[in-house]
Amino acid sequence: METRSPAPRKQLCPSGIAVLAFLSLLSCLLPSSEAKVYSRCELARVLQNFGLDGFRGYDLADWVCLAYFTSGFNTAAVDHEADGSTNNGLFQISSRRWCKNLTPNAINICRMYCTDLLNPNLKDTVICAMKIAQEPQGLGYWEAWRHHCQGKDLRDWVDGCDF
Repeated sequence: METRSPAPRKQLCPSGIAVLAFLSLLSCLLPSSEAKVYSRCELARVLQNFGLDGFRGYDLADWVCLAYFTSGFNTAAVDHEADGSTNNGLFQISSRRWCKNLTPNAINICRMYCTDLLNPNLKDTVICAMKIAQEPQGLGYWEAWRHHCQGKDLRDWVDGCDF
């Protein structure tokens, strides 16, 4: 009797799968290693230093309230939408219009990559948010601001912060 070795199994390009798995893991780890979750007053100070208090008629408390209800003050927050777009960073700025992600030919009004909006130093985030605030809707562009901040007494968002 002749012994037969089992038929070789088909492998699905193991090196490709390994690379894909590695890149997926890396993409999850990188933003979290650079993430910063600001405290309320710390964020208020940073946004004030960037000149957002009074910008286009919005108080500093408007910006802090917006940041809380969009990202929980987390600079690395990313929300993936069903259409493949993403909402990015502290203010959850959309890749549909404002920044560039992997979608070819997407509008990029802020002229930056969406990953630039995940930086804890907030420079790019503030630049892009200021462009959005200059649009006719202003902060009303953000649903979170319209529902949670607009027309409300927001003094508590900056109350007790030392400037």
